[in-house]
Amino acid sequence: MTLAVLLPFLAIAAVAGYFQTVTGFGLGMIVMGATSGLEVAPVASVAAVVSLMTLANSAVALPGKLGHLDPRVTAATIAGILPAIVAGVLLLDYLSGSAASVVRVALGLVVIYGGVSLVLRPRQHDTLSSRKSFFVSGVLSGLFGGLFGIAGPPVIYQCYRQPMPLVAIRNMLILLFAATSGVRTLFVALRGQLDAEILTLTAWAIPVVALATYAGRRWPPPLSALAMRRLAFVTLVAIGAGLIASELY
Repeated sequence: MTLAVLLPFLAIAAVAGYFQTVTGFGLGMIVMGATSGLEVAPVASVAAVVSLMTLANSAVALPGKLGHLDPRVTAATIAGILPAIVAGVLLLDYLSGSAASVVRVALGLVVIYGGVSLVLRPRQHDTLSSRKSFFVSGVLSGLFGGLFGIAGPPVIYQCYRQPMPLVAIRNMLILLFAATSGVRTLFVALRGQLDAEILTLTAWAIPVVALATYAGRRWPPPLSALAMRRLAFVTLVAIGAGLIASELY
């Protein structure tokens, strides 16, 4: 692994770790989208690294923050996530061997969806959605998480339309991403797919993500929630569109 590969990867990881800490999402989408667009490493390898990075981010961001969460809807969402992760990993294995371009275009669409869902959110509900609704969003997120290490868009959409404080939404999202990443990493490890490249990238990325996460907690940007959503929209749509364009043209 050369510095020409490692340094861009770490720079992307640092930006993504800070971004996720101040918004509650974005680490996986930014790292997967940007590194795939630059062809830093195979999608399957980066997805495994993203899962491990997300665990590091969550370990720094979550302590002392779980008291804001609703345990019933959180449990229902995780129950939907867990089985779908396995299906997503197996589907990625199949597509990586037979349709790599399809994987990259699908990843670009998921990243764009993540950005668009931020600005086209429906009005907040007056009451909390049912646990079944959270379960379904968990299934969809688990599938995305298994495929790309990105569990974000469905649960982001689900959580942001709930009548919950912003701090509760942000911390619930980080917890759900941690659960997705933990289960995905365990499943991949049991299949013997955590190779030297993945472990090397992770060993370098985790301290960078941890420092970026601390910086996000200590020095958040002086932006309103609306401004943060707009920034996230522009960033994710640009990354996703660039990834799709690189495959189609």
